[in-house]
Amino acid sequence: MTLPDPAAEASSPLGRRERMVLAAIAAALALLLFWLRGGLQPQAPLEQLARRSPELPLALASGRPTVVEFYADWCEACRSMAPAMAALESEHRGDLNVVLLNVDNPRWSPEIDRYAVNGIPQLELFDRGGHAIGRSLGARSRPELASIMTALIEETPLPPLAGVGSLSPLTGGEGPGTGPTTPAQAQAGPRSHA
Repeated sequence: MTLPDPAAEASSPLGRRERMVLAAIAAALALLLFWLRGGLQPQAPLEQLARRSPELPLALASGRPTVVEFYADWCEACRSMAPAMAALESEHRGDLNVVLLNVDNPRWSPEIDRYAVNGIPQLELFDRGGHAIGRSLGARSRPELASIMTALIEETPLPPLAGVGSLSPLTGGEGPGTGPTTPAQAQAGPRSHA
């Protein structure tokens, strides 16, 4: 057993008691930070979906229908729709791809422009061949999402829901699968809050 060295304690600016108090405060702050960041809770459904989302080119070339959701972390409608999207994505895994593209990530700027995203959530709907066949604007309930996904998988017409429509085969010369662009679409971007 070694005895404390009085010379070493004298040279230390903090005594043993002060070091213990500082260690306890540091541990309490670490626990508080851990708790504030969610502790051991699993990620929210939106983050789970985004993390397991396949790359867009791979999804479109997979031979499965694809739903592309343009979203943002701060979007309450996107967050409220996420549990249903996550559940349906799990149910249809292998039959359908779900790809999430965050409008706040500059990496997706070309896709935001290509698909004329001017509000979120916006779903772009693709057939098995990777061709854009429809679009859904705004938040969707689980039954609405299920009917959209079922129509894509079964290759039947999209359901007649407000804000859901098929895309015209005429693209206005903007490139394949871009769909028509209206003056309203050209006015504001998804981050403009217009």
